[in-house]
Amino acid sequence: MKRFKTIIGALFIIMIASVLGGHIDAFAQSTNVLMQGGETTFWGEALHGVMTFLSKTGFAYVTIGNVIMILVGLFFIFLAIRYDYEPLLLVPIGIGVVIGNIPGGAGVYADGSVMNFLYFGVKYGVYPPLIFLGIGAMTDFSTLIANPKLMLLGAAAQIGVFGTFIGAIALGFTLQQAGAIGIIGGADGPTSIFLSSKLAPDMVGAIAIAAYSYMALVPVIQPPIMRLLVPMKERKIRMKPPRVVAPREKILFPIVALLLTTFISPSSLPLLGMLFFGNLLKESGVTERLAETARTKMIDIVTILLGVTVGASTQADVFLTTSSIKIFALGAFSFCVATAGGLLFARFMNLFLKEGNKLNPLIGAAGVSAVPDSARVVQHEGLKYDPSNHLLMHAMAPNVAGVIGSAVAAGIMLSFLVN
Repeated sequence: MKRFKTIIGALFIIMIASVLGGHIDAFAQSTNVLMQGGETTFWGEALHGVMTFLSKTGFAYVTIGNVIMILVGLFFIFLAIRYDYEPLLLVPIGIGVVIGNIPGGAGVYADGSVMNFLYFGVKYGVYPPLIFLGIGAMTDFSTLIANPKLMLLGAAAQIGVFGTFIGAIALGFTLQQAGAIGIIGGADGPTSIFLSSKLAPDMVGAIAIAAYSYMALVPVIQPPIMRLLVPMKERKIRMKPPRVVAPREKILFPIVALLLTTFISPSSLPLLGMLFFGNLLKESGVTERLAETARTKMIDIVTILLGVTVGASTQADVFLTTSSIKIFALGAFSFCVATAGGLLFARFMNLFLKEGNKLNPLIGAAGVSAVPDSARVVQHEGLKYDPSNHLLMHAMAPNVAGVIGSAVAAGIMLSFLVN
């Protein structure tokens, strides 16, 4: 309780300072004028010294917007620590939001500053492909190889991307901005950053924060939609165990998939090329050291840099706009539509499948590319209705297909919308 009161007290002081704002500097100047006009007392000199000192601190320039964004950053950290919502993402992003809203600090938009150099990887789309390399090195495509038709669920979930693209245009965004906003529906933070850095660089912060926020809230957002769209009887469907995939198939898959997907969408090569390269490192059996580095040390380092710099890009004067509010609203809409698209398409596929081969429609929710959280949500929901019905291995197929699908969708957007 004492620690909580201390935090509240500190925030109260900052809030008071935000109300005073530039008055501190003006007061310091006025005391200087008074001192030059005649004799001064000890207390007058002391007051002048204090006000001069304060005018050189962040307290002189803090705004209500800065306070709001600092509270948002602290809220992200709270969610990560208290509820374990994507802590590897929300803690770096949350502290980045706080850092980016310290007045007078050399932030990501200050040319030549340290944060500006670190932001280079976001601004020019360097970090997302490196994230994809690590994802590829830790992903097992076996369930997708064993049951290729589940890739359709990952494709179906991309309806959220294109539906939101249309919605963003209707709200007055340009084609390029709408394309960058729409990819939030893929629930893929690195892809959202990659595309927005190319199409709408001024919106990278808002789009990235929206994408990662909804990724972290997968356990909150998806279950109600799953219960609404999937009847109780279908939630209990048992699926056949996937067949055993031979090592040779695992080696060939990233090579074949790389050729097919990048020929269809060449602009997605930086993402998909690194994804399948990382998977080949894992499955080849002769580059385990490289695969281990990619899925541990390297992805951890890049995640730290990406999270902090994306968070720091949310400076109040840049972030707190009506456009940001619209982006968050569209992001929620796109995520819900993407989840619904996967669920409904799974039910549609069941119309053409024989009894015994039917899909449990719950796995359609994993078509969004929030790996592996959406697959875990499917597993958790499935166990509620049948404690012995484990859906995780089945849900991973549309889940990794969603990663591929969102990258392909981003490449298509980039091909048609880049200036």
